[in-house]
Amino acid sequence: MTQIHPSALVDPGARIGEGVSIGAFTSIGPHVEIGEGTSIGAHCVIEGRTRIGRDNRIFQFNSIGAIPQDKKYAGEPCELHIGDRNTIREFCTFNIGSPGGGGLTRLGSDNWIMAYVHAAHDCQVGDHTIIANATQLGGHVHVGDWVVLGGLTGVHQFVRIGAHAMAGFQTRLSQDLPPFVNATGNPAQAQGINSEGLRRRGFDADRITVIKRMYRMLYRQSMSLGDAKHSLQGLRGASVASDADLDLMLSFLDTAERGIVR
Repeated sequence: MTQIHPSALVDPGARIGEGVSIGAFTSIGPHVEIGEGTSIGAHCVIEGRTRIGRDNRIFQFNSIGAIPQDKKYAGEPCELHIGDRNTIREFCTFNIGSPGGGGLTRLGSDNWIMAYVHAAHDCQVGDHTIIANATQLGGHVHVGDWVVLGGLTGVHQFVRIGAHAMAGFQTRLSQDLPPFVNATGNPAQAQGINSEGLRRRGFDADRITVIKRMYRMLYRQSMSLGDAKHSLQGLRGASVASDADLDLMLSFLDTAERGIVR
């Protein structure tokens, strides 16, 4: 059964699914939709055109769906979409999108979001990510699937982070971080591939070997980015999975408008 604490303020226009629990002194706005089985802790504010999927666990003291921190925003009907089975710890702030960025901020499914994380307007976060305490995502940031961001990481607006990448503690990302790459520092510098994460996700040794060869071409052979992209094509044919990894890398590099972490 749905459980709403007597002190919670839930607008009659909100759509609340079966089995949702809402804690004390939490406020739910009129355009909010919350899917089945999701739990909302005490003292949260969920507002704006926010759609939350099923079986999420949102802890106390979160601000979700507030207007963007964008001086150009003028009340347009922008949105925030949150998928399924996410854990969102205390004091996180997720804003709706802005007209200049497509009008939608999105958090996918099965993400583990620790305390004090900020996702600004128009951020696009994939699935299965781990975003550690006090990480700050500027506007229009894209985070791929299976990314790990260490605590106190700062990501500049419009930066993209490729799938399976990892940023260490207190990393400053002002350029795009390619898939599979592990980076750390202020400013960020590449430190190898996220080999341990790949092994945990079932990548076999041969597949990881091809990814290591990709990394050496990008970072260890003193080639320009254009020459490295051309050389990467020579890695085709190792396996279907490795070719998919190569396509992921090349597609990312082809659209790296800010340059990449080197």
